[in-house]
Amino acid sequence: MESTTTTEWKEEDLRSSTTEGSTFQNSLSTAITHHPLRLYDVSKRFLDIALATFGLVVLLPVFLLIAVGIKLEGGGSVFYSREMIGLHGRRFRMLKFRTMISNADAYLEQRPKLKLEFQENMKLHQDPRTTRFGTFLRQIYLDELPQLLHVLAGQMSLVGPRTIHERELILYGEYAEKRHSVKPGITGLWQISPNKYGCYKDRIPLDMHYIDHRSFFLDLLILLKTLKVFINPTGV
Repeated sequence: MESTTTTEWKEEDLRSSTTEGSTFQNSLSTAITHHPLRLYDVSKRFLDIALATFGLVVLLPVFLLIAVGIKLEGGGSVFYSREMIGLHGRRFRMLKFRTMISNADAYLEQRPKLKLEFQENMKLHQDPRTTRFGTFLRQIYLDELPQLLHVLAGQMSLVGPRTIHERELILYGEYAEKRHSVKPGITGLWQISPNKYGCYKDRIPLDMHYIDHRSFFLDLLILLKTLKVFINPTGV
């Protein structure tokens, strides 16, 4: 189940790959897409379906409790959806549990400095729009759970580059097409990186590194690291 470029990944390899995004700048010498063996694609899809189905069944009570918590805090919609770009540029509406105030977009428009920070990094490190319950959900990544539905639908994978909006694609430059070559993931190298609070440009080398070295073993290792982060959360 290895890719065509055999790489023996060890724990220290993954640690080194998640320190600083700039570490990989020299490895981005080409925008040519790496294609693993067909067996990898089949095994990855099998793992996606099996774990996503298991997760949805086991976590159904958690889904219900989260929905009640969101409603109790201030009403409004339980879910937040946004159009994202998937494999080969296909668009889909990605669901997350709502963690922000209902008028989050208007709030940002009224505050130019915050809007500029968001446009530079496509996120705010300490987002004032986040509700108290939403902060709790983000700290242990429970807001991402609805994305398991997208994994079952084949729009996402458990492991892959983080989902992006069309406006973010320009930041990838010559690597935009390469970014389209894989499904976005619920978790990936960026999510388990200690540098995930850094600027957006540090994220792109991590995405490219995953695409160039993806294998069944690497996916499993990322899932295990994600579980570790979930148990000992640092927040996103």
